[in-house]
Amino acid sequence: MVTLVTPALSLSAVALVDLGSAGNFISQACLERLQLRRQRGSQELAVQTIQGRPLGKGKVKYCAPLIVLQVGVLHQEEIQLLVLEDSTVDVILGCPWLAKHSPICSWDPCDILEWGPACRQKCLLPLPTPIHKTLTLAATKVEGAPQPVQVDVPQEYQAFSDVFSEKAATLLPPHRPWDCAIDLVPGAKLPKARVYPLSAPEHKAMESYIQQALRQGFITQSSSPAASSFFFVSKKDGGLRPCIDYRALNAVIFPLPYPLPLVPAALEDLCEARIFTKLDLRSAYNLVRIRKGDEWKTAFITPSGHYEYRVMPYGLSIAPAVFQNFMNEVFRPFLHRFVIVYIDDILVYSRMLREHHQQVTQILALLQKHQLYLNLPKCEFHRSEIQFLGYVINAAGIRMDERKVAAVRDWPVPASIKELQRFLGFANFYRRFIGGFSLVSAPLTSLLRGKAKTLSWTPEAQRAFEELRKRFCAAPLLRHPDPQLPFIVEVDASSTGVGATLSQQAGTPPRLHPCAYFSKKLSPAEQNYDIGNRELLAIKLALEEWRHWLEGAAHPFMVITDHKNLQYLREAKRLNPRQAQWALFFTRFKFSITYRPTDKEL
Repeated sequence: MVTLVTPALSLSAVALVDLGSAGNFISQACLERLQLRRQRGSQELAVQTIQGRPLGKGKVKYCAPLIVLQVGVLHQEEIQLLVLEDSTVDVILGCPWLAKHSPICSWDPCDILEWGPACRQKCLLPLPTPIHKTLTLAATKVEGAPQPVQVDVPQEYQAFSDVFSEKAATLLPPHRPWDCAIDLVPGAKLPKARVYPLSAPEHKAMESYIQQALRQGFITQSSSPAASSFFFVSKKDGGLRPCIDYRALNAVIFPLPYPLPLVPAALEDLCEARIFTKLDLRSAYNLVRIRKGDEWKTAFITPSGHYEYRVMPYGLSIAPAVFQNFMNEVFRPFLHRFVIVYIDDILVYSRMLREHHQQVTQILALLQKHQLYLNLPKCEFHRSEIQFLGYVINAAGIRMDERKVAAVRDWPVPASIKELQRFLGFANFYRRFIGGFSLVSAPLTSLLRGKAKTLSWTPEAQRAFEELRKRFCAAPLLRHPDPQLPFIVEVDASSTGVGATLSQQAGTPPRLHPCAYFSKKLSPAEQNYDIGNRELLAIKLALEEWRHWLEGAAHPFMVITDHKNLQYLREAKRLNPRQAQWALFFTRFKFSITYRPTDKEL
């Protein structure tokens, strides 16, 4: 696979490296997908197959404009290709290309191990300075002094070394327009908590934390009428994490209805992205100040005194929304262009390395301007594949994190209501990878109905549990939806639910690749619909789910159903009120309905 880049778009293509070819060629079909016009060549060339038969209708008369050819992540060149009108391969790289680049190849796996001397000077982009992965990250306990971590900032980003400064992140941030405002319900009862008793190690850790936070200016002594409790929770490494019990305060704070990004929707921006950088903000919430005059509301009490926060603490119910609003305002010029921000996780994505370097530089400059700091050991630069928000992302698409798959594979049979809720909550996060998720999991979700306090595990629940684990282990790679390619929507309905798959054809020869799955359990009223109306409902729900891709799509899309009568939906002269309402909704889309007989059950 290679990447062809024009000023308008970038396209993945299949390239055939042919030792017997006297030229470098592109198919007419591939040229059209790139939205380029062919140009008259300086001369006509006769091209023949190895058997002596004419190729390309006997004469090659045209060439393509200059195209950027990207092989792998780092090899990139401008190339002019001759146009073969009837080629079944996107690109043919022949002897001229091989002589120019002198690649050394491995045939198992098929890969290029080394490029020729000319490439190292002209075609190979500079390698990013690697981040040292062999770090000894000793767990820093609250009661101990922080251990210095030796990590190098990549050479091309040395101008932003202060953005990675651990010391700078401990300084009191300035007030900004996005300070955390804490508005209380009028007449609300203020929290007045008791002092939690602490063990000797906890008391020592508390003194260390309080003194450090006072030096930083993050807290100050308080005379507030409010007081929340201070305590510790154990960390996985055996250390202690300080916590404030803000439950009583959260109950009387006006909620902030600012939405967090929908992760699956955010990842849909990654079509054509091939290079990724992940950035992790250090002490994220502490980078935001409490609004002047609201500090007293955060007051907490300890055995050694009464204090209040000047920075936004962890534990406030509005903290995620406040911080997401702050991040969205800071990064607004670049959102949906080349950056995704989910609270303190930042992903920069690009098509080409040079472009990526410029965009990462822009993001670092923005962080520097707003005095926001990164945790360097958790940052990854210039990756062709990266883990982000529980997914593994690369140019081909999105798949589940292998560690999560292993967790599901080894998940023990739930023995209580809480254990079942935990399993279903975990599984639901990855439901977009599982066809018919709602229907497969229905026997499990039915066990959570009502006020049952004990779990009544049934053979049906066991079968559903095993089937879910099986489907997780076989979950496919989901292709990034490409708005330039036609979509295919496959729907199906059973007596209890509906399901759909959004797919696109790509590659040579074309293969169908899933982009997303959708399923929904039917309500009791919907289960009474006849099969035709259930299939029609499946189409409606699928179009609603993927409306942002299908409404106004560049090409009409195809809906595949196994109910033949739906083919005549748009020609039907009599519709019941429900069908008429759905038919009106369907007019917003350009699609055809295709019948495909099948015995498959959803």
